[in-house]
Amino acid sequence: MRLMLFLLSAALWPALVLGDVLSLSRLEWTLRNANGSIVVPAKVPSQAHLDLLDAGIITEPLLGINEFTQRWIVNDNWTYTADLTPLTQNLSADARALLVFYGIDTIANITVSGHPVAWVNNQFQQYVYDITDFIVAPVDDDTNVTVALESAWLYGLNVTSRPDAEISPTPDFEYAGVRQYIRKTQSDFGWDWGPAFVPSGIFKPAYLITLSPHAAGTNLTNGSDPEPASHPLLASGGSVFIEESSLEISKVGQTPISTPNQTADWVVNVTLGVRSVVASDFPTLTITIPELNVTSGPLSVDPIPVATNITTFLSANFTIPDGLPERWYPHNLGTPKLYNFTITLALSNASAVSFATRSGFRTVQLVQTPYPAEEIAARGIIPGDQWHFEVNGKAFYTLGTNIIPFDPFYARMTSEQVRWVLESAVKSGQNMLRVWGGGIYQPSDELTGGYDFYSACDELGIFAWSELIFSDALYPINDWLLASIDPEVRQNIRRINRHPSNAQWAGGNEIEGIVIGVNQTLANGTHYLDEFQTLFGGFLHDIVTEEESSVAYTDCSTTSGVLSLDPYEIRYNNKTPGYIYGNGAERYNYDASQAFNYSTYPLSRFMNEFGFHSLPSFYSWQEVLTSPDDFSFNSTVVVSRDHHPPAGSLAWPNPNAPQGQGQMTTAVQLWLPTPNTTDANQTFAQWCWSTQVFQSLNMVSEIAFYRRGAGRGENNLGALVWQLNDIWQGASWSAIEYDGRWKALQYGMANIYSPLIVYPFWTPDNETLEVTVTSDRWDVVNGTVQLTWYDWSGNALNTSTTSFSVPSLNNSLILQAQGLENILPQGKDAADVWLRLNLTAEADNRTVTHEHFFTPVSLASANLVDPAINVTTGPNLTFTLSAQGGVAPFTWLDHPSGTVGFFADNATGLPLNGFFLVPGNDRTVRFIPNPLLSKVADPDPEDFVVRSLWNNTHL
Repeated sequence: MRLMLFLLSAALWPALVLGDVLSLSRLEWTLRNANGSIVVPAKVPSQAHLDLLDAGIITEPLLGINEFTQRWIVNDNWTYTADLTPLTQNLSADARALLVFYGIDTIANITVSGHPVAWVNNQFQQYVYDITDFIVAPVDDDTNVTVALESAWLYGLNVTSRPDAEISPTPDFEYAGVRQYIRKTQSDFGWDWGPAFVPSGIFKPAYLITLSPHAAGTNLTNGSDPEPASHPLLASGGSVFIEESSLEISKVGQTPISTPNQTADWVVNVTLGVRSVVASDFPTLTITIPELNVTSGPLSVDPIPVATNITTFLSANFTIPDGLPERWYPHNLGTPKLYNFTITLALSNASAVSFATRSGFRTVQLVQTPYPAEEIAARGIIPGDQWHFEVNGKAFYTLGTNIIPFDPFYARMTSEQVRWVLESAVKSGQNMLRVWGGGIYQPSDELTGGYDFYSACDELGIFAWSELIFSDALYPINDWLLASIDPEVRQNIRRINRHPSNAQWAGGNEIEGIVIGVNQTLANGTHYLDEFQTLFGGFLHDIVTEEESSVAYTDCSTTSGVLSLDPYEIRYNNKTPGYIYGNGAERYNYDASQAFNYSTYPLSRFMNEFGFHSLPSFYSWQEVLTSPDDFSFNSTVVVSRDHHPPAGSLAWPNPNAPQGQGQMTTAVQLWLPTPNTTDANQTFAQWCWSTQVFQSLNMVSEIAFYRRGAGRGENNLGALVWQLNDIWQGASWSAIEYDGRWKALQYGMANIYSPLIVYPFWTPDNETLEVTVTSDRWDVVNGTVQLTWYDWSGNALNTSTTSFSVPSLNNSLILQAQGLENILPQGKDAADVWLRLNLTAEADNRTVTHEHFFTPVSLASANLVDPAINVTTGPNLTFTLSAQGGVAPFTWLDHPSGTVGFFADNATGLPLNGFFLVPGNDRTVRFIPNPLLSKVADPDPEDFVVRSLWNNTHL
């Protein structure tokens, strides 16, 4: 919401600077390169690439091969400069001025009025400096604030060239071998799904906070409560700056490793980090929840000294009866109830500062203890440890995906763009998003973070699995690095504590498995294992558990679990054969012939990563391809944007890209009709779409398998697909394209993440078909399943109906048959028929339906018939599709360029696309646009495109 932020900053323009919050975005900034050959206007927040783009020095970085041609920007140093005078010229004699940066990317020298202020090196920290003395005594009349950024790449090369520098013995991406020494978004240096721009800039909002002991404050002597500000930052000014705020809700006695007592009282704990120009010997904190008519009354906190160069932390808590507030639940299990809290800090009997914030009451536990012997015996569970989440004391099935950075350039993201991705997740039935540990700590609000993430998760009712920013490398241990990491982690945990959507803290991404492998294969492997244990088993664990008490800490995203929670002991390879531990399994099998081989799917308690890559749609390619010759599956530009497997160096185009392209090619050829028409653009469009169809088929198969595991020995209670969003237009594992367009996988997840599903498990080796109903509801569900065989002309051959009753988080077997001769309709060939599965049940006081299909042969071998699809347009962008010929597998609608939205069943409102269209069974779908993101407000229905697998080989 950039416009709102701009208007807000205008409101923060000073009239008389006694005590105020002043946005640095209103200053006139310039950007300069190292030798001064480039000097252009700039903005804050921003990054160098974006300001160069605005100035016309470069074209859009995501265009064509700009990732390669714009590497010169990475190799230069960039300096942001602005005259501070407009904010300081009216500064009163007794005022103090604090310079506040909520994010600098990354290596920078900060100077004010010619005075050195600080050298910073951590993108994830916020920085606060008292610059008053510099302002009043400028060097040579210098009135500027300057942030001189050093190339992170060149800095990394310098650090790693030291003889004592430890180099990670692991493969890397484009800008290789330096990122573990730099506290910066790790994927900025390249990843297998995105570009390597290594951006730099003042990428988050920045402010000048002026404090005065004589500034007008809130007067408490008139008997009225102070009007709370809408944010802690806006409550600042006057005589106090609220630098940090933490609000955490837990149960009495709760710890990150304990099982919360569901009947215990709630504890509301508030911590403020403040800087003040007025001392207070007896300050108090008051916590009020207006909707509940509850207040803590004044709670005594530690004295506040006069101090603007250090932070004073104040903490207070009070209890609320268990039954008073409604509980927060993820959207698919209840209501994500939030309450407004008013926090008032009284410095004396006469003045106070007050702000409002939102939070919710919930417990979330990551259960990691061993399964009891009696449960193993009673339920047939494979021995080992539990690994699943419980909300408000109840185990639930975790359905979701993984989040990566939304853009290579953080500073241009908006809340509207991010919220669309989150809303899309909710619409597809997801209840958890994993915030991947190679990206960035996602923000809580626009004022300090530029856009909102966690508050939107709170409102929408979707859990966020949070991670510290360490990924796919072995990180060196030294006091200097640890000293930078400590405040980074504390600041972000304190900030995120108030969000009921936060589900856990993981130490990083995939590193435990890497270090176990290194320990087993390198002569000095124990050195790296010891470093991992020091950082993730001790240092980070202790910081997290000191700063919060309501969610779990795990050492790694994918882990073998623990030997003990107290004391904290990571299991590593201390395993009993045949047991299941942790969530220690991922699946990335790029042999497409094994895509639907269930024996290659892990038996795991929880799957937090599994995926297959696909290309973005033709529409996305239109945004970045500049020549007609580029619109080809294996064109130089298309291939150059495939970073899988990664180059591991700056070699361009990626020399390993043909492997990734080949994997997608083989997958389509094995399982779908191979795209080949006389129209080159259609062939390319069908290739792009077909890679998405295969990706969806593969992921849906795995999700169904893992969900079925909830009623089997593995007792699987979680499936998080890799990945939800895209960072650019290129080959990736995403379900949503860079511009917000849904891929086939997103619609596939909307289907397979339904509360109840029916799925055909086909094992070709022994020709066994098992049809199973799976439920993630907390109550027993009754219903029916109808199985109907069709030929590809659309004739119904036979049908049967079976009733079922499925227990909570479990399955019911509907059909088990072996031998094609016993499964297929009599006298029919496997290539000529398919099976439609329809489920109807009553759950959550409503009728729930689900539909799936089974083809006994690959669709590449099926004897498809021209569907002759007819489209009738109706009001409000509705489209009725009718198959006038044969069955159209994966009937698909595309919305035109410039539009963002999704297709939904016109009757149910649920997402629908990529379905089997049967003659005589018309489907009416409606396009539901996002008006905030769509550039075309009223799209012409004639610009919508319908395709199916038939179009892979026919115009």
